[in-house]
Amino acid sequence: MATASYANSKPLDGVTLTIASMNDGFSNVLVKLAPAFKAETGADLKVEIMDYGTLLTKTTADFIGDTKGYDLVTMDIVWAGAYAENKYSVDLTDRVTRDAAELELDDIYPVVLKSLGQYDGKYVAFPLAAYANVLAYRKDLLQAAGLKPPATMEDLVEYAKKLNDPAKKQYGFVANGQKGPAVAQDWMQYNNQLGGSIVTKDGKPALNSEANIKSLAVYKQLFTEAAPPGAIEYDWGGREESFRQGMAAFMQTWSVGAAAYSDPKVSNIVGKVGIAVAPVSKGMTPQYGVGGWGLAINADVDKSKQDAAWTFIKWVSSKKIHKEFNMLGAGGFMRKSEMTDPDLLAKYDFLPVIAETYEHGNGEFRPRIPEYPEIQDLLGTAVNSVLAGATTPKEALDKAQDAAKKLF
Repeated sequence: MATASYANSKPLDGVTLTIASMNDGFSNVLVKLAPAFKAETGADLKVEIMDYGTLLTKTTADFIGDTKGYDLVTMDIVWAGAYAENKYSVDLTDRVTRDAAELELDDIYPVVLKSLGQYDGKYVAFPLAAYANVLAYRKDLLQAAGLKPPATMEDLVEYAKKLNDPAKKQYGFVANGQKGPAVAQDWMQYNNQLGGSIVTKDGKPALNSEANIKSLAVYKQLFTEAAPPGAIEYDWGGREESFRQGMAAFMQTWSVGAAAYSDPKVSNIVGKVGIAVAPVSKGMTPQYGVGGWGLAINADVDKSKQDAAWTFIKWVSSKKIHKEFNMLGAGGFMRKSEMTDPDLLAKYDFLPVIAETYEHGNGEFRPRIPEYPEIQDLLGTAVNSVLAGATTPKEALDKAQDAAKKLF
C-alpha cells in the first residue's frame, strides 16, 4: 500500500496556489483548467476574480503589506514598470532562460514577450493572455452606405459621422467615456493612431503636445457627433454591450471581446460584424496596439511556492494547454502556432487580423513606466472633462501635464 501510495503521488501534492485574477474572459477559464492542473501536478488552484480597480488595489496592498495573500497575480502590461521598480514580483529572467526550450519562446510573438512580461530587459511576469486592438464594424451598415472598412483614421471619423442616425437609434461610433482608467486607456489608443504620444523618447511626460491636443479634439468630436447618448459613462462593459446590441457602426476594441459578436445568447448582430486592423492616420507607418495580461509571482512568497507558481506558468502557457485555454474562450491568443491552428481558426475566423496586429504591434502606446498609474488617473480626469464640455483639450492637457511633471 505504501508503495502504491508513493507511486500515485504528484510533485505538488498538498500545495495550494492562489491567483488574483482580472475578471476578463480568461478568469473563468483558469477556474475550468484547475482540475486538469491538479490531476497532473497535485496542486490545488484557487482563482480569486476581481474587477480592474479592485485587483490593482488589493494586490498592491498585499505586496506592500507583505501579507502573501496571493501567490500569482494577473498583471496588466501597464503595471510592469511599477512591479519592477518596487520589486513586487519575482524576477523570472533566469527561469525563462533556463527553460527557454520548454517554453518554446520562438512560438510567442516578440511584442508579446516584451510588453506582457518584460521591463528594462527583465521578466517581471510571463505572458498569459495577449490582446490586439482591432476595429469592429458593421458589415451590413457599410454595405448599405456603399462604404468599405476605413483604411485610415480620417476615413473612420468621416464614416462614423456619415453612418450616425439618432432618429433610428443608430450611432456611428462608440468608445469608453467613463472617468478613470476606461476613458484614459481608450483615448490613448486613438491618440497613438493619430500620431500622438504620452511621453517623450526619454520617458518624460508630454501630455499636452500639439499632436495630443489635436487627437483629443478628434475624440471629443466623435463623442459629440457620433456616439450614443450616455456614452460618457461607458466603461469596457458598457461599450461592448452597446455594440453587441446593434447601437454603433464602429468600435475599436480589444480582440478578447470579438467572439461574443457571433454569440446569439448575447449579441443582436450575429453575422453582421467584421474585424479589421485598427486604422492609423494617413501616411503613418502601421503600429497597432497590443495589450493584455501576464502572470507575475509574488516576491514575498517562499521559494517552494515560487517554484510551484512557475510550474503553473509553464503549464498554462504551453502550446497544448494554451490552445485549450483559448478553445474554452479565454480570448488571449499569443502563440504564432495558434494563428494557423485549424481548430482555433474554425472557431475564431479573425485570427489573421490578430496575427497582423502582433507583427506590427506597439505595446508602449500606454507607457509602461512606474508612473503610469498616476498618469492614467490624470488623463482619466482630463479626457472625461473634455467630453463633458467642462474644458477644452488644451486646458485639460495643460493641467494634466503640470501635475505629471511633479511625478518625475
